[in-house]
Formats: sequence, structure tokens, C-alpha cells
Amino acid sequence: MKIVDLRARTVAIPTDAKLRHSTGVHPGYFMRTVLELITDEGIVGLGEVGGGDQRGAFAKLRERVVGHDPFHLEAIKSATLRSIYYLSNARLYAAIEMACLDIQGKVLGRPLSDLLGGRVRDEVPFIAYLFWRYDRPGGGDDTRAEDLVELCEQLTEQLGVSAMKLKAGVLSPEEEVRVLELCRDRLGPDYRLRIDPNGVWSVPTAIRLGHRLEAVEPEYFEDPAWGLAGNAAVREQVRIPIATNMYPARFDDLAPGIRLGAVDIVLSDIHYWEGPRGVRDLAAVCRTFGLGLAMHSGVEFGIELAAMLHTASTIPDMLTAGDAHYHYLTDDVIAGGKLPYVDGAIRVPTGPGLGVELDPEKMDKYERFFAEVGDYYARFHVDARRPGWVPAQVGF
Repeated sequence: MKIVDLRARTVAIPTDAKLRHSTGVHPGYFMRTVLELITDEGIVGLGEVGGGDQRGAFAKLRERVVGHDPFHLEAIKSATLRSIYYLSNARLYAAIEMACLDIQGKVLGRPLSDLLGGRVRDEVPFIAYLFWRYDRPGGGDDTRAEDLVELCEQLTEQLGVSAMKLKAGVLSPEEEVRVLELCRDRLGPDYRLRIDPNGVWSVPTAIRLGHRLEAVEPEYFEDPAWGLAGNAAVREQVRIPIATNMYPARFDDLAPGIRLGAVDIVLSDIHYWEGPRGVRDLAAVCRTFGLGLAMHSGVEFGIELAAMLHTASTIPDMLTAGDAHYHYLTDDVIAGGKLPYVDGAIRVPTGPGLGVELDPEKMDKYERFFAEVGDYYARFHVDARRPGWVPAQVGF
């Protein structure tokens, strides 16, 4: 069996609000590049990647993929990830690996999770992911902690979740900490709380607010300050587990991060950590060094969400609820529509490979929508409400 073609299409799907974060705004839609690998036997494997319009990047890699056996992933990784440093991109390789594993599962008639060692759970719990919003459903913007607490209560009821995370680094650190304090008061002692300033709080501010957060006992404090050294400095002073999706977020930085004592919990990501198999490698390292492991979200659509579900289902020590932006999407490009939440969890697909297929009409519709709205990564996530605004460190 050989790969004979690679096709990439970029699509955008509306969200129910504009979502603010430390580096700008998701302007009312998420976008992903959908990959299709076609074999000489007519089997199509699906992959997905974010980071803006990646069609040109895949075009550069096409000749490095075509002709390979989709079962020979180490050779494909060498050709696409390891060979030339300025073409090396773990995100792109991860989408290729995802598609190859989808092909393998379809050939064998087995779900992708079986290719990773077999599932130990049939469903994966997720969180209520909270963002400060512009143009929220019903109108208006989020401007105070009470707005986010109301959103948390709404998502808890709607999705059945029992954990939340606040995407911080937008309003004042004090107001963002107040969100967790109010959530603890309203949702009780067993509800799990998380906060993620995305590294924009200064070390002194992160320590000062971390001490205040100790009273509400968050599950973890994610990327409170910038870099490995910043997280390590906060970890020395604050009695809350430090988590990261930023430092380290690749294998090159994992050993330095462990040596510095920068982190307690690593948020794995299929794209940062070189595909589903890479996440399994990461899990082994975390287990060896006594680090926790959770799942990061990258505004994925149903293809990557399926890959996340399969991967997480095979890791026994991935015990905390996963991140997901999925509840903000108004639709999906997979057949049958969005994967449903049931009691705060999403079931692992049981069909061969990823267990999901594309809806051709939805792909055409959202490819046209992307052509209309464009690539906001090319506009550096600008905040149209604040012309000239750029990200900056917060605190003193």
C-alpha cells in the first residue's frame, strides 16, 4: 500500500461569540486545515491542523509523503519532521500521522485506539472552558467576574461537566482571580477549578495572586508566568500544582523543564507533541518522572477531537478532564454533526480508524465561509475593539 495523493482544504466554522485571550481575539470563528491522504487502494485517511491556513505548508511536504506506506510512520516522520530544520513542524507531522493512523485502522477494521495499545476508558470527560467574550449570545460583552460565573453555571448545566478553566490574561489579574473565588462559592467544594494566564503575568504578580488562589484550591495554575524559569520561580513560592501547555511544549524542552522543576502537570497536545504516538511517548516520560498528564485543546474540529479521544482513552494516568473549545462551535465538518456531550464526557468513536468521516456539503459550505472571512492568524489575532493593541506582560 502506498500514499498516492495529499489534499488539504482550509475551512472555518462560526462560534457563538468572539473569544478573547492574552494575544488577541478569536473573531467569531475557528479555522482548521483538513488533510486527506489517499492510498493506491482508494482508502482515505483524515487529519487536521490549526495555526491558520496550512495549505501551502502541506504543498511543500507533499512530495515527501507521496509514495510512502502509511504503516511506515517512522520513515514518514524522518521525511517530514526530522530532515530539514526549517521545514520541521510538529503540527504538520501530527496531522499526517493522524491521517496515516486513520488509514491503518480502516485497513485493519480496528479503531485508532487499538493501534495505540487499546482503550482503558470508553469516554473522556471535558471541562467548561471559559473565555471573556465579545458579542456573546443574546448580545453584550463579558466585563466582570459575575459574567464568567454565569457562563460556567450555564455550561455546567448544559454539558454536565464538573470542572472549568478560565482563559485569563485579558482583564486585571484581580478580577480574573475573582472568577475562581465566585465559582468556588457557587459551585461547591468538589467542583474543579483551573486558571491559565498564558504566561503574561509577571512572576511577582503570579506569586501574589497564586497565594490568594490557594484558598480556593485550584486543580492547577497553568502557565502563570513566562518561560521555564518563570514557571519554576512561581512553583517555588505557590502551593498549587503548576501546569503547562507552553513550557515545555515540545520534546526539546522537556528535559530542561524537568531539571528546572518548572512544572507538575504537562498538558499534552497531539500537534505540539508529534501526533498520537508522540503523546504516548510523553506519557511514558511523565510517568517516569512523576509528572501529571492532561489534554490540551487547540480549537479542534471533529477530526482532531476524535484523535484526542482515541489517544486519551489509552493512557491510564490521564485522569483529569480534558480541555475543549468544542462547545463554542456552532457546527462541525464531520458526518452527523458535532460529537455530543453526555454527563460531561464525549464517547470515544468505535468505528475503524478515527471513526469519523467528512460531510462533503459541510466541507464545501465552510470552505466558502473561510474564503469570505479569511485567515485571522495572518492578522495576528488583532482586537478590532482596541486598534493598535499588542500583547504585553501584566503586573509588577
